[in-house]
Amino acid sequence: MKIVVTGANGQLGSELRDILSEIPAVEAFFLDRKQLPLDQTMIIQDILGMYQPDVIIHAAAYTAVDRAEAEPQLADVVNHLASEEIAQYCRLNDAQLIAISTDYVFDGTSKVPLAEDAPVDPINVYGLTKLRGEQAIQKWLPDAIIIRTSWVYSTYGNNFVKTMLRLMTEREEIAVIADQIGSPTAAIDLAEAILAIISAADWVPGVYHYSNEGEISWFDFACAIKEIKGLACVVKPITTDEYPTAAKRPHYSLLDKSKIKTIYKLDIPNWYTSLERVLSSL
Repeated sequence: MKIVVTGANGQLGSELRDILSEIPAVEAFFLDRKQLPLDQTMIIQDILGMYQPDVIIHAAAYTAVDRAEAEPQLADVVNHLASEEIAQYCRLNDAQLIAISTDYVFDGTSKVPLAEDAPVDPINVYGLTKLRGEQAIQKWLPDAIIIRTSWVYSTYGNNFVKTMLRLMTEREEIAVIADQIGSPTAAIDLAEAILAIISAADWVPGVYHYSNEGEISWFDFACAIKEIKGLACVVKPITTDEYPTAAKRPHYSLLDKSKIKTIYKLDIPNWYTSLERVLSSL
């Protein structure tokens, strides 16, 4: 089986490299932004044709949420139009596609965990461009699998966990937002879930939600990092209004994982267990 992974140097792409390189039956190609420039949509299908993949795992994206507010056209090209090209390639060449999306397609006003069919209404440019990407994929490739995830972190790349570790080491006190609710996702867990889907007997297309189990705030997440690592830094809770950013964030974006657990028989770890796992490697 030939697999192409986009976003090779990202958190999920790096975890997928570790996993797929251990499977003899898989010939995997990992494409970074130089090898597959998503902002140059005219050449995307030609580049993919050089590899003739059976499966594409589309993990690359424009993920600078605040910067996207100032670069909406670039974010749309990368997150929407490039995804459309990839979906068209898969349709024309009978390849399967797993595309990664985000909890930011929701507006954050829900009070209950969000199922895949919950109303979407992005409140920032990043979320809007990712939603447009989802819609383009579904239009051209109804057989695709789209996985929405949230709060991704890893031993690779830049992320909340690494930032907290640095700040807690450098400072005596930090403030973390306590009124945005969701669940983190260890990229290693998501990579393992993707492998389970590819390896499953049945390919069941559609939108799925995946994050670690549990419901927390960013403040809760930071406190757990402090506790596990035994750090002395004081962590204070603040509101979103006290930490203004260029892009709005959803206040509540906890994902309901019932569908992916039922269809693909996944046992999803609790967020704290996965955090311990990742921190032990940092």
